[in-house]
Amino acid sequence: MDDGRFVEVEGVRLHYVERGSGEPVLLLHGWPTSSYLWRGIVGAIGERNRAIALDLPGYGRSDKPLDGSYSFRFNERILDGFLAELGVDHVGLAVHDIGGPIGLYWATQHPERLTRLALLNTIVYSRPSLAVVAFLVAARMPGVRSAMTSPAGLRWVMRYGVNDKARMTDEVIRAYQEPFRTREARRALQKAGAGLHPGGMREIERWLPRAGVPVRIVYGAGDRILPDVERTMRKVERDVGGAEVTRLEDCGHFLQEERPDEIGSILAEFFSAHTP
Repeated sequence: MDDGRFVEVEGVRLHYVERGSGEPVLLLHGWPTSSYLWRGIVGAIGERNRAIALDLPGYGRSDKPLDGSYSFRFNERILDGFLAELGVDHVGLAVHDIGGPIGLYWATQHPERLTRLALLNTIVYSRPSLAVVAFLVAARMPGVRSAMTSPAGLRWVMRYGVNDKARMTDEVIRAYQEPFRTREARRALQKAGAGLHPGGMREIERWLPRAGVPVRIVYGAGDRILPDVERTMRKVERDVGGAEVTRLEDCGHFLQEERPDEIGSILAEFFSAHTP
């Protein structure tokens, strides 16, 4: 994937990659990844839509402000300003990991602007799983959080998050480690992983049943990072009604790394479809 483009929002320089034209689709990654996670998918969506993969603040090649709150409201303002810079009004969303809550919270504040929603392995509800609780606790413990964001820690996370270890080559792992070479960047990553308040999750939970847009669910069932993902996606399916679901039995948390062609095809079809 090429070097992409940059815009500035509230003094934060944001990196993004864009493919294609037409109805826009915003792809949001989670912790500790970046737009790089979507590299095998953005092109497929871009064949029929304007596909935009953003590095959220604190990640990838975007700025990593240490004075940023990384709260729901902070990220909502950043997303809104980012879309304004790109001239995007209505947008489809594809979200993964904590990019899910960030994107969904934006949608609760701008529901009339959301056209379609694709959920990959992500967090949706206010009652967190034990795995999420453990992560949040670890993110607040100085020694543990430093280990988590170290090169060795990031390697472990990325390998732990896939079932097919062969997909997580040294080159791929280095691409995820590279943005966090400095101590300051690793501190920002620690903040970015722990800045979302439960109140924002409750807003998402209340909004989702009345979202009123087509929803597509694609998830890796072998997720060890979010081991309750199947229960989460079943609840989403019940709440939104009519969502089409693809369960990838042999995939882990970072399913974009394991099945990019299949996911790209699914999402390209979903985002280019016309609502009856």
